[in-house]
Amino acid sequence: METTCAIVLFSGGLDSILAARLLSDLGHKVLCLHMTSPFFGDSRKIASWEHHYGFTIIRKDVSEAFVELLHKPAHGFGKTLNPCVDCKILLLKEAKKIMLEQGAHFLATGEVIGQRPMSQRRDVLNTIIREADVKDCLLRPLSALHLEPTPMEIAGIVDRKKLLGIQGRSRQEQLALARDRFHLTHIPSPAGGCKLTERENARRYWMVLKHLKKPRGRDFDLANTGRQGWLRSGEATYWLSVGRNSCDNDQLRTLLSEEDALISFPSIPAPVALARFGSHWPDEILQLAGQSALSYAIKALSISSQATMKVSCCKSTRTFVVEAKRQSGFNLPEWEAIAANIKEQRCI
Repeated sequence: METTCAIVLFSGGLDSILAARLLSDLGHKVLCLHMTSPFFGDSRKIASWEHHYGFTIIRKDVSEAFVELLHKPAHGFGKTLNPCVDCKILLLKEAKKIMLEQGAHFLATGEVIGQRPMSQRRDVLNTIIREADVKDCLLRPLSALHLEPTPMEIAGIVDRKKLLGIQGRSRQEQLALARDRFHLTHIPSPAGGCKLTERENARRYWMVLKHLKKPRGRDFDLANTGRQGWLRSGEATYWLSVGRNSCDNDQLRTLLSEEDALISFPSIPAPVALARFGSHWPDEILQLAGQSALSYAIKALSISSQATMKVSCCKSTRTFVVEAKRQSGFNLPEWEAIAANIKEQRCI
C-alpha cells in the first residue's frame, strides 16, 4: 500500500510529540505543523525539535486570523482570555488548507479526551470537528479507541487496533509511552503553552483589544515586551512600553512603526520606551511618558533625578529635559478590573 502522509498539529508538548511518533512508527509519513502567534508557538525551537525527535516541521503564522477571532470568540473565553474552542477550530481550518496544499491524506492532533475541561470534552471535540469541517480527515490517535472510528480507520488507511485509548488529565500513560516505548530522552514539562491563560498576560492583551480599533499581531508582540503602561487623558488613551533589559530595548526598536515614537536617554544608562502612535502625542503626554521611563533608571538616578530625553518619530527628533516620576499616570489596571471588563463583554 502507498505510504500515506499525515499533517500533525505540533505544539512541542508531549501529546503532540507522541501523536507524531505513533503515526510514524505505524508507517505513515509525518509532516509536523507548528502554528505561531503572539500568544503561542515558538519558531526558535523548531530546529531543536527536529534534532531531538527526527520530525520535519513546518511553521504557519496565524497571528492576524487569531487576533480577529479574539475580539468576540463564538464559544467564549476560558478562565482568563483564552478562546480555546475557537482556537482549535481556527488551527484545524488552517491545517486543512496545508493538508490540501501538501497533498497529505489526513490530519492528526495530540488531543486527549477529558484532559482539558473547556476544549477536550467529548461534546466539544465533536463541535470542533463539525465547525472546522474536518470530520472526514481528522484523527486523534492518542484517544482514538474512546472515539468513533474515523473514515481513515474505516477505510483501512490507519490500523485502528494499533491506536491508543488514553483519556483523563493524568500524564502517566503518556510518560510511560515516552519512556518505555519510544525511548524519548527529551520530555517536555507540562507547561501551559498559551499566554492567554495567564492573568498577567490577559491584563496586557485586554487593554489592546479594548483601546485599539484594529489591533494587529504586532500590537500583541508589543504587549509582550517590557513594562506596560496606559494613560487616559480626556477622550484619548495612550500606550507606553518600557524596556526592562537590553533584550527588551532591542525588541522595542524592531516593533517601531512610522506612527510610533521611540523614547531614549542618550547620556545615561536608561531603558528605551516605545510610545504606540506617539508621533501624534502632545508634548505634555510625551514628557509624562519620559518621566515614567526614566524612573526605572535606578543607577543613573543615584547621581541626578533628571535627564535629557530624545524622542524619535519617523524622520524627526526632539529633546526634552524630564524628571523621573513613577506616578506619571501610566499604569496597567489590576486583574480584578480587567476580569470585570471581560465578564461584561461576555454579556454583550
